[in-house]
Parts: sequence; C-alpha cells; structure tokens
Amino acid sequence: MEKRPENAKDPSPQQRREAAERIDEARSGNERLVASLTRLWEGVVEASAQANIDDEHDPEGATVAFERAQLRDALKQARADLAELDTAAERLRTGEYWLCELCGRPIPVARLAARPTARRCIDCAAKPS
Repeated sequence: MEKRPENAKDPSPQQRREAAERIDEARSGNERLVASLTRLWEGVVEASAQANIDDEHDPEGATVAFERAQLRDALKQARADLAELDTAAERLRTGEYWLCELCGRPIPVARLAARPTARRCIDCAAKPS
C-alpha cells in the first residue's frame, strides 16, 4: 500500500465518532441476526433429529434439505459480515479505515457512510479481482 497522499486531509473527530457509531450499530444488528439464525438452525437440527426425515425418499425431504442449506448459508454469511465489521473496527482504531488497502488513497467519507466495511476506494473496488 502506498503512503497517504500529502494533500489528503485527516477525518475530523466528528467523522471518526460517526464512523465508530455506524460500525457499532451494524455490529449490534448483525450480532442479533447471528443469534436469531443460530436459534433457527438449532431448531431445524433438533426437529430433523426428532422427525428422522429421509430427505431422499420423503416428498418434502428436498424442500427441507433446501431450507436447511439456505439457513446454513445465511448463518455463514452473517458470521462473515460480523468478521468484516470487526476488521472495520480494528482499521478505525489503527487509522487505516480511511485509506484504500490497495492504493493507499483516501476512501471517500460518503462511501464509508454507505458501506462501513469498505476497504477499497471506488476505483480499486471497480477493478476486477
């Protein structure tokens, strides 16, 4: 990563506070989502164990298997989102939050307000991986 451009201005204390609040709010909501999905998952696992459903031969088995896979994937994504928010909080703490991880240029405050976990400026985010 390149070093911060000379003409880049540091975020104001208010911008830092607002960024921390956005990350905290998103994290709280995501923690609730993970907890809710975990409860649903545990309920599905328990119900499956009690019902002894044969997904292959039961007419509703494919639907149950599909719903289980959907729930598993949603839980996996919610946990990944939570990890991204943890990374954003750490980047905010170290001062890296405001800088693109690829080119080192500042990430516009409006982009970070819209997407608190953004780690790349718009130009770098648009580049194919």
